[in-house]
Amino acid sequence: MKLWDVRDGKCLKILQGHSSWVRSVAFSPNGETLATGSDDQTVKLWDVGDGKCLKSLQGHTNCVWSVAFSPDGQTLICGSQDETIKLWDVSTGDCLRILRSPRPYEKMNITGVTGLTAAQLVTLKALGAMEDGEQK
Repeated sequence: MKLWDVRDGKCLKILQGHSSWVRSVAFSPNGETLATGSDDQTVKLWDVGDGKCLKSLQGHTNCVWSVAFSPDGQTLICGSQDETIKLWDVSTGDCLRILRSPRPYEKMNITGVTGLTAAQLVTLKALGAMEDGEQK
């Protein structure tokens, strides 16, 4: 990740830390912190002044597509291809909340269902179905 001076086109800083493509960036409201979301399933918080990584937020299980700060800069929200939106406390790096839209077969109990192939069972579970004893 590179930070550029838009006035003269010079590279100011190179931020190294992600192991894959960076998909989204956002500056905090005060301009002192930069958040980056990556295909490596992490969000990183950077000090704009010295270019150092302040925190690496982990918890997504797929690419992070978007990052945004709350207006007060205290909370970071990120959306991932894992179909979750996570809210993070910027100062502690703690995940405050996970939002997930219900999937088409969310919590449908398929225990004892017959006539399905193994592939169909896997697909139904990926769409939210479950068997007795499983928790989603």
